[in-house]
Amino acid sequence: RYDDGQYTSASKLSLTDGVEVILPNDAGTVYRSHTGIDYYEDGKVLADFENDTYLMTIVFKMSSANANQTYLELVLEGANGTPYDRIRDTITFPKGNDVAHDYHGMFQYYADANFANVGSQWKITAIGGTASVWDIIFFIQKVQNYG
Repeated sequence: RYDDGQYTSASKLSLTDGVEVILPNDAGTVYRSHTGIDYYEDGKVLADFENDTYLMTIVFKMSSANANQTYLELVLEGANGTPYDRIRDTITFPKGNDVAHDYHGMFQYYADANFANVGSQWKITAIGGTASVWDIIFFIQKVQNYG
């Protein structure tokens, strides 16, 4: 589990309408089941071997000044044409302008050769208005070992 220590309720990540950014996590606090197991580093989600399967939970708090027209797009971006961008979520703000909401998303994915070699990144975009996110946590579980 990787808990971001940079973007908190006192210092939120501001998302500009239509501008895609890497969903940051400085891994300020890390919980591991075993020393040496690292599935996230320097902004990238990592994998051990090709064809390994993972389950990743992403949680954060979010708000928008205009909840009626703003939503977020969260997408796992694959390098070199790998279609990981199908692993995504469209996130709406159910009520209230500037009301804090909790987001909890679970994603299952496998690692192709490129993912195992260079990793991948989660990207987030605010659409229709500005938004803020904070208290970001990545929880990554390896559920199948192929290698």
